[in-house]
Amino acid sequence: MACIDIDSLAQYERDAKDGRADALYNLGLAYSTGQGVGVDMVAAHKWFNLAAMRGVDAAKGWRNQLASEMSTIQIAEAQKLAREWLKFFR
Repeated sequence: MACIDIDSLAQYERDAKDGRADALYNLGLAYSTGQGVGVDMVAAHKWFNLAAMRGVDAAKGWRNQLASEMSTIQIAEAQKLAREWLKFFR
């Protein structure tokens, strides 16, 4: 996987606000691997969940893998964050 630099990360964040599935997926990859940001499984699950909702099959697998390593509380937080994100960025 290519290294995600800070400029790419900022672009993914802008594109995610437009609902671009690839940007949501790439943010999930960044947060799950710590590229350009610290590893954050809750944030990664949120981004993969949002990407999966937009039809990215690979995001479903990553989300499920993360969920197997997370507590119920962490998963609930990630789902809550995804719902909140959807209120502002559909």
